[in-house]
Amino acid sequence: MNDKVNIGVIGAGWWATLSHIPALRDNPHVGTIAVNRPDAEGLDKVAAIFPGAKPYLDAEEMLASEALHGIVVASPHTLHAQHARLAIDKGLHVLIERPMATTAADARALVAAAKDKGVEIVLPYGWNYRPVVETAHRLVAEGWVGEVRHVVAQMASALADLFGGEPMAETQDHLFRPPVSTWADPAKSGGYGWGQLTHGLGALFRMVDIDPVRVFARTGLSPAGVDFYDAAVVEFANGATMVLSGSATVPKSRSYQIDIRIFGTEGMLLFDIERARVEAIRHDGRTHVEELGPGAGDYESVAPITLLVDLCRGKAAVNPADGTVGMRATLVLDAMYRSAKSGRMEEV
Repeated sequence: MNDKVNIGVIGAGWWATLSHIPALRDNPHVGTIAVNRPDAEGLDKVAAIFPGAKPYLDAEEMLASEALHGIVVASPHTLHAQHARLAIDKGLHVLIERPMATTAADARALVAAAKDKGVEIVLPYGWNYRPVVETAHRLVAEGWVGEVRHVVAQMASALADLFGGEPMAETQDHLFRPPVSTWADPAKSGGYGWGQLTHGLGALFRMVDIDPVRVFARTGLSPAGVDFYDAAVVEFANGATMVLSGSATVPKSRSYQIDIRIFGTEGMLLFDIERARVEAIRHDGRTHVEELGPGAGDYESVAPITLLVDLCRGKAAVNPADGTVGMRATLVLDAMYRSAKSGRMEEV
């Protein structure tokens, strides 16, 4: 096992400088940190804040010049697949910011390439690293609900400004702010589905091991022309169905909502991050209510980086947000957007 590993960051923008790079800097097992962004002015700002990091304007030059063990991809949504493939093709473990890709074909190709190279894909679906999701995963795996037959899943966020094309209020004192071109441009995979609903789907696909096969959807648009609201019906390969909902317009006084209800042949599971609730109720009368401590539903931002570093060191570790989880989320969202545009049920 390596004591120190070297990590590169492609896309040293808002979230990378706020969360990923500080987590790498503070990890005692990280040696070199290399950072990339394509504008010299922005790169100079990053280098000033993180003086030990090695700056690169070109991602491929960074990969060629540094002896890296892993890569963090935090570039704009539409570049995730391209940049992740650079790392995977070099045999490097890679953390890909969500969404892992913005087309079903790219998501499938990344999973296949990672399998071929024997490397891991890590998605920073923060709640997947918390006991609230892991408990739900365990209860489903233990058979509390039996075979999954129906799911009701909704996610909502206080981000009307971000997806409406306005600066995100909470980021006014950050080094960088989330760019409109990534979050609120309909031509560049902006919108609530790619930007947020992927988190709820990431949690769901940690809980249930089923493949989506087709989606019918409608969306309600923001002032910027991207989806504020998402409503979809999803069919799974085993014949199960799902009602899926997303909303960007929670008042700023409230936090995130992810509420998932899974109905199966043996019972049901109730999951809610806002109240940190996980309950299983069976037809045979048995019930399990998990005792979750304070903050159990909080978002986790450091653990995904820790997992990437551990994988790069050669340490055995459970990956609760792997390439399959990320791929399934992308398959649903890709079909959802196509259906909203075509007005038809779309195959994934």
